[in-house]
Order: sequence, then structure tokens, then C-alpha cells
Amino acid sequence: MKIWFDVLTPKQVLFFEPIIRQLQRKNQVFCTSRNYREAIQLAKIRNLKLVIIGKHGGAEKYGKLSASVQRMDKLSKVIQKFAPKITISFCSPEASRVSYGLGIPHIAFSNAPHAEAVLKLCLPLTQKLLTPWIIPKKEFSKYGIPEKDIIHYKALDESVIVKNSKKIKTKKGTHKKTILFRTYESQAAYIIQTGRKISIESILNEIVKKFPDHKIVVMGRYSTQIKQLKKRFGKKIFVLDKVVDSQKILAKTDVFVGSGGTMTQESALRGIPTISYNIIPGYRDEKFLVKKGLVKIEKNPKKIVLLIEKYLNSNKTQFQKKAEKILSEMEDPYPKLLETIRSVLE
Repeated sequence: MKIWFDVLTPKQVLFFEPIIRQLQRKNQVFCTSRNYREAIQLAKIRNLKLVIIGKHGGAEKYGKLSASVQRMDKLSKVIQKFAPKITISFCSPEASRVSYGLGIPHIAFSNAPHAEAVLKLCLPLTQKLLTPWIIPKKEFSKYGIPEKDIIHYKALDESVIVKNSKKIKTKKGTHKKTILFRTYESQAAYIIQTGRKISIESILNEIVKKFPDHKIVVMGRYSTQIKQLKKRFGKKIFVLDKVVDSQKILAKTDVFVGSGGTMTQESALRGIPTISYNIIPGYRDEKFLVKKGLVKIEKNPKKIVLLIEKYLNSNKTQFQKKAEKILSEMEDPYPKLLETIRSVLE
């Protein structure tokens, strides 16, 4: 069977990779993406072949619209030629529209009911939606997909990433303790629409002042952002130039500070003391991990520093045990996807 995956973000690369590998054993799988720095570089690291069609539209509305329209035009030609039996995406608007236009059933994943713009464009044209069990179906059905077509699986998406990782051995020694900071997705429509802004420079400034003898590593998202942070902080922090596999960098991390998204949850599920500056209030996955004691929310830069200090001096074993217990209770969504594919094609 021919199956088309549209893989747009670094999270989707990591989440879909084990699913794609399994499906490739008996099917012809075609994976597309767009010209988006982190997704492309991470796919190369993971040796996942993606055909790049179109580009990311940036932060402005017209840019997003123009990039999406052009991408749909290019995709429609390529996908018509490939002629898949089924489309799978993480709510890609372009994949949804092209699939609908060509009469191809579309199965989507999402754990982000706050992504209003994307879901309005995608869900009315989607046959089935798979989502973590902690998100009520009504949070998605309001965008145009019937609740009967929403399927729950008992797992956080990041549990799939963690469970499919190879264990990395880290050397014990007197190395500097590492604080890893992840910038937020400033160009996402759900951030732009809310008008929410957080000064990551204010947070980093406090971290630099308090921990001059620690290794402060920053994972930026966009080239302009990386250049600005390098110019502002110089050698006081280490800003990663290239995309790295989150698994490898987190293996060397003592405390993680993130925006509440994928890496925040992955860090927590790996048993690393994790702080979120909460750019997406009410995010269900994050709330679940906060309740379980694996993530602490704090927006105040000075209080974030106090939490980092506390975690640097704490025993990570308690976090690791909690994370292992939660992971053991989560299922692999792959069987649910296979079942859903069969039901859609019957």
C-alpha cells in the first residue's frame, strides 16, 4: 500500500520516525516536508528521507498564506503522481487540502487544541483524528470534526520519542553542570494570534548572572534568533549553531528550561528537572506533567533562577523514578493507527 506522510516540524520527525520505519516494512511510504531549518536538519541526523516541497511561511499572515498556497500547488502535482491510498500528518493544512481535492483519506494527529488556525483549516477535511487521552474530544470537535471520528490513545506524544530512543551513556566526573534553555516558537500562528510575548533575554540574563561557572546551552529555533542571542550574550552562553538530536543534548543536561512544548515534555519524561515559562497557558500535556510533579511552571526570571539552583542541588533519582512510572503506563499509538487505517479504507 502507498502511504503519504507530511512531516513539518522537528517534533513530527521524532514522533513519526518509529511509525514510518514500521510501516515501511510492508508498504511504500513517501515522506514530504517543507524548507524549515530544524525539521530538515533533524531528519538528516535521524537518516529519515524527506522530499522537500515548499517552504515555511514565516511570522507574517501574508507570508504564511502565500507559502501555503504555493506548497499546495506543488504538492498536488507530486501526490497525484504518487497516488497514495492514505495520508497521515500532524494536522498539515496543505496535506489536508490536497488529500481532500484528490480524494485521499486523511488521518491526522494532534495534541494542540490551541492551534486554532491550523485546526480550522485541517479538521473539517480530515477523516480521523488521533490524540492523547487527556484532551477532551470537544476541544477538537468545535473545529469541524465529529467526536465519533476522534480516537484517543493513552500516551503523551513525547513518550513515543523517549521510548524509541537508544540509551546514551554519560561519563561521570567533575564536568560543569549544564543548564539547557529552549526558546519558544515565536512564528507559530497560535502564538502570534494571542499576542503573547516573553522576554527570553530577561530570563537568560538572570541565569547568566547567577550561574557564571555553569555551562548554559541555548537551543534557538531560527537563524535570526540565534544571531541575536550570540550578539547579546557573547561567550557567556553557548548558542547551538546546528540542530542536534534532543536525546543527545538532554543526556548531558542537569536542568532544563523550556516554553512548555515538545522538548519540555520530553525532558520531563526523561527524568530531568524541568521548568516551563509557560508560553501556552492551559496546554493539556504540560498540565498533566505539572500535576505529576515532573514540570514546574514559573514565568518570573528571578524565581526561575531560584528553581534552577534548587534542582541543581537536588537528587535527580526522584524525577527519574516518576518519569519511568509514567512512561510504563503509556501505550504505543502505532496499533491504534493501524486499526484506524483499516477502518478508513474498508
